[in-house]
Amino acid sequence: MGDHDTWFDYLPGFGNLKEFAEHYLKRDWQWQMFQDTHFTLGHVFSLLATLGFMLFAVSRWRARTNAALASGDLEDLVPPKAFGLHNLVEMLTEAVFNTMVGVMGEKNAKKYLTLIGSLAFFIFFSNVLALIPGFLPPTDTLKTNLGLAIVVFLMTHVYGVKENGLGYFKHFLGPYLPIAPLMVLVEIVSHIARPVSLALRLMGNMAADHKVVLVFFGLVPLLVPVPFLLLGTIVVIVQTLVFCLLSMVYISMAVAHEEHH
Repeated sequence: MGDHDTWFDYLPGFGNLKEFAEHYLKRDWQWQMFQDTHFTLGHVFSLLATLGFMLFAVSRWRARTNAALASGDLEDLVPPKAFGLHNLVEMLTEAVFNTMVGVMGEKNAKKYLTLIGSLAFFIFFSNVLALIPGFLPPTDTLKTNLGLAIVVFLMTHVYGVKENGLGYFKHFLGPYLPIAPLMVLVEIVSHIARPVSLALRLMGNMAADHKVVLVFFGLVPLLVPVPFLLLGTIVVIVQTLVFCLLSMVYISMAVAHEEHH
């Protein structure tokens, strides 16, 4: 199985779908690092598989929780002893919330848990696919990561305006009026760099990690890849944490701007 081959290639009709999509979606232009690439739908199908798993896991958790509340037996809300989807959802949610409390405070953590939690779940489960031969993690392509980063970029400013009104944009002018034009330029470049750095950092780390695991599985599929899988697991967790931590910081700076100036 090659670098771009996935288990999805064995699905009936996948080849025809790939040829159809390639005709309309393949990038023909080249510029600097954007050279000719191998067109694949593997990332798209991996993304859909990740979203499907997330919806399944969360729906199972919600159904169990609603059943416990309807029956009035609150003991059913206690996670089962055997580790399963319910435990996984609660463990990840609690980890994200506790991290947010430490960075943003409990009030903001509750307010923005939906956005940060969704990012954490999607990035984590997407990254995990880098450890499984035959799958392409959606997060090792710039298109997916740039989409996530743009969401964070837009919501940061939406939350900033919502909390502080149009006065939120005062920080673009800087503390001294004479240098306001220069500060506006600096702030614009700084804010644009945020989604770019978020996307490139996640893509670079996940693409490299996936390549390393794939190479050692190809050379010696037994035992030898285990240490690299363990290191890859750390990369999966750290890259999820870094993306979400920076998102928390950006949002915190936006909504608390008036308090600090």
